[in-house]
Amino acid sequence: MSSILSIDKISKFYGPIKALDNVSFEVPQGSVFGILGPNGSGKTTLLGIVMDILKASSGTFLWNGQPGSEVIRQRIGTLLETPNFYHYLSGEKNLAIAAEIKQRGKEDIARVLEIVNLTQRKHSKFSTYSLGMKQRLAIASALLGNPDILVFDEPTNGLDPAGIAEIRTLIKELSGQGKTIIMASHILDEVEKVCTHVAIIQKGHMKAVGSVREILDSRGGQQITVLEVGSDDLATLDNIARLMPGITAVQSIEGYLQVTCEEQVTASQFNKYCFEKGVVLNRLNTKRKSLEATFLEITGTKSER
Repeated sequence: MSSILSIDKISKFYGPIKALDNVSFEVPQGSVFGILGPNGSGKTTLLGIVMDILKASSGTFLWNGQPGSEVIRQRIGTLLETPNFYHYLSGEKNLAIAAEIKQRGKEDIARVLEIVNLTQRKHSKFSTYSLGMKQRLAIASALLGNPDILVFDEPTNGLDPAGIAEIRTLIKELSGQGKTIIMASHILDEVEKVCTHVAIIQKGHMKAVGSVREILDSRGGQQITVLEVGSDDLATLDNIARLMPGITAVQSIEGYLQVTCEEQVTASQFNKYCFEKGVVLNRLNTKRKSLEATFLEITGTKSER
């Protein structure tokens, strides 16, 4: 599979602050590639660099094997911040203005409105749109000219669950059309649901990169098991779980614990261990490893703020 974007040892300094430190990865053609990290990890800075909004302190990047240029940027649909749509104009008229500014895609307006499911509201004023609709109109603007590559920065930021579901479905549909989508996000659950590949960045450092399945299935070459466990005494369960050989992480979730184990630790072994320590489990489920659990193992933190 060929690479759409190749990033090689990119660093970015703001005075003494190192926003990015020697970041390298490749984005496969046709992938939905998530750049994942807490707020302040360097995701937006990285997107700004590859779109030539910011200049890297060192390192290089290539789009389809070519250095960034105005011609290449015009072939990429971007949503790095919500466009300044006119609240008193309709969605259709706002797209017409966007097409005029971009000097491309005027003939695409009807098509992109259909793609983002706004055809029925194309004559409605932007001020009447829900947050989800506003974000879909912003994506429609990025789709003008039918680019094969889309770059989104936090496309679901600030949306309610319904709006997030709308954008998630839209991203899946665009991926199904063969487009390569690069999206930065700090919402781990959404990345897991839509992305095929992921790069995890923390404080400007690359922590992991690969397909979502590779990241979920292994860490350091070892297979991982995740257990959901509970008891009437969660505090004691938490303490003894951390002492069991083969347990790599214990995370407290509302009403139960999520225990990450090395491959050799089975659910029955964990149950026996707890019983021998005087703790009876009232919940024991084996589940697929979540991207959130992997992220917490890799970064060792939920937040950097």
